Amino acid sequence: MNPPTSQVQQPVESLSGLIERVTFFNEETGFAVLKVKARARRELVTVVGSLASVNAGEWLTAEGRWSQDKQFGLQFRAELLKCTPPTTREGIEKYLASGMVKGIGPAYAGKLVDKFGEKIFDIIENASARLEEVEGIGPERRRRIKAAWAEQRVIRDIMVFLHSNGVGTSRAVRIYKTYGDQAIATIQANPYVLAQDVAGIGFRTADTIAQKIGVPHDSVQRACAGLAHILLEAAAQGHCALPVARLKEEAGKLLLVSDEVLAAALERILREGGLVREQVHSEDLMFLPALRKAEEFIATRLKALSKLPTNYPAIDFEKAVQWYEKRTGKTLAASQRAALGPVLTSRVVIVTGGPGVGKTTLVHSILMILGAKKVQCRLCAPTGRAAKRLSEATGFPAKTIHRLLEFEPGKGSQRNEKHPLHCDLLVVDETSMVDVSLMHHLVRALPSHGSLLIVGDADQLPSVGPGLLLRQLIESGVLPVAKLTEVFRQAEGSRIITNAHRINQGLLPETAESEKDSDFFFIEREDPERIAETLLEVVKDRIPKRFGLDPIREVQVLTPMNRGSLGVRELNSRIQEAVNPVKPGQPMVERFGSQFRLGDKVIQTENDYDKAVFNGDIGQVTAIDMIEQELKVDFEGRVVLFQFGELDSLALAYAITIHKSQGSEFPAVIIPLATQQFMLLQRNLVYTGVTRAKRLVVLIGQPKALSMAVRNNRTEARYSGLLARLRAPGP
Repeated sequence: MNPPTSQVQQPVESLSGLIERVTFFNEETGFAVLKVKARARRELVTVVGSLASVNAGEWLTAEGRWSQDKQFGLQFRAELLKCTPPTTREGIEKYLASGMVKGIGPAYAGKLVDKFGEKIFDIIENASARLEEVEGIGPERRRRIKAAWAEQRVIRDIMVFLHSNGVGTSRAVRIYKTYGDQAIATIQANPYVLAQDVAGIGFRTADTIAQKIGVPHDSVQRACAGLAHILLEAAAQGHCALPVARLKEEAGKLLLVSDEVLAAALERILREGGLVREQVHSEDLMFLPALRKAEEFIATRLKALSKLPTNYPAIDFEKAVQWYEKRTGKTLAASQRAALGPVLTSRVVIVTGGPGVGKTTLVHSILMILGAKKVQCRLCAPTGRAAKRLSEATGFPAKTIHRLLEFEPGKGSQRNEKHPLHCDLLVVDETSMVDVSLMHHLVRALPSHGSLLIVGDADQLPSVGPGLLLRQLIESGVLPVAKLTEVFRQAEGSRIITNAHRINQGLLPETAESEKDSDFFFIEREDPERIAETLLEVVKDRIPKRFGLDPIREVQVLTPMNRGSLGVRELNSRIQEAVNPVKPGQPMVERFGSQFRLGDKVIQTENDYDKAVFNGDIGQVTAIDMIEQELKVDFEGRVVLFQFGELDSLALAYAITIHKSQGSEFPAVIIPLATQQFMLLQRNLVYTGVTRAKRLVVLIGQPKALSMAVRNNRTEARYSGLLARLRAPGP
């Protein structure tokens, strides 16, 4: 007798059986499509429903109704699903072979079950040394299997806890790595710590758990967490503080509680030091304590430094310039000579200017002249790519700021006043990218006798992190600034550089449609879908054929936004399919809404001090191990290992936002422009994107959108106290 169809509401039935295959499982929602070998049925049954976690080989019990789906046929739609560990040899082997325990694939699963039968789980748990009786398993693999088994058990408990409290389980691995065996106890004690401690979990997720476990909606604890969350979100948008009135307004919208509850929460969080209130230029601002401290330290130290002489040996300026020019065969321009004087005589100085104005040559001359005097110089930049460019351009070694400061997990910078850097001069390049927090660490690490050279283009986009550091250091008038403006003759031959300066001056770029030797093109397309189609054609075919560039490694799409048809997410999916399609037999892994394939270009989206990879680092996937559940990424020659559960810190990077491109340089850059991006169409955005290109720029889109962006010189407003602190009288 055939099961009934879904045309009439059917009674609830029970179904149980062995999970043969997990066709689909979404860790965020728990939705699963399973193939089940059910009792008394010859064909595999499709079971659809939601549960915390699932693996092939487990025993499934379900309650639900049969349904005839038009596309997928007969299905059992479960209202209640429960999985238990398998007890049969067949189930145990499938379970172990499913990849749920790292280090055990199909081959070892078969060997283990052949050797130990139904007792294998007990062996792993209580007598793991016996695993070495199986051929191919030595002490190292045995320890890894044991550890993975224990970890998986705790992660599964976390998944069930999250799922039962209405939260997706995709962050379970992150939660386990943050809190270990105490994860559930920690969350139950204060669920709001999740939003502070675990990447990818925000206030709303933590609040969902809090409500489920009985934290009152109008509790002061909840309101305190909401206030802190709003300021953390503001910091992620570039603010060091928020006006108290705006903080209260946003908290009211988020929390939906009375003014009395908010007032009590504000009083408590100020009393406990979670936030700091301060009047800045008659504005009542609320700061996160760490950002206020960072601003105060930067302002105090740099103002003090600006009043001190350098500790360099005596330098005869004219002789030094002649020596450099003779040694290198380069001639310093008048603007560079004018800038060189303050740099050699000031304890802290800023060198700024756009592309092609000779900033790198000036820095090189400084390093050569001081090096000849045995002055010890250290060079750094915010990203790996920027540090590599600085090193190649100057011939002196350069590190990322994080590596220079020896950042360690959970401890931060290991270089500070007590353990300063060993140098007489610290050079910081691409400082437009440096936020207040990072500059605080740098200034703390500068030795008491050291000098500081700050290099950057103030017209670039500001840092992703909080503050308007470079712009406000220049604007303060407290520090000497050498601004280079003259575009050198060798740079004038590049349309990229000349057009970057035109854009920065509010002029439309001069474009070319057919010039064979041009390095700057604008392809007009009005419809967003046609823009996307042309972009794919340019990436996949036109640039590789005409310029011989690799579409994955050497072509970079930069877009103003994350969402929409011309946003990062949609473009990445389409470009991946065009230049790196799925190949038969090759492994690939799908996690956190992205599919990762061998050869994919990826970007790190957060600082990871354990792995020593940082937000904005770009690499390429070189290996995917389905048994060990690991993926390897090559970041500029350094291979880093990611567990599948950690892939939320990686994203595809065929297309990235222009913000994320800061400090990087790419052979070819493609920028789509459409009026649908009008909220983000700003002059400094297009200027920054264009200056990321080394050999080729292709703009694709609407002339109106380009015109809107070039005309719009509105600079980003950010709440900060740094400028006022720099200008304040006294030390």
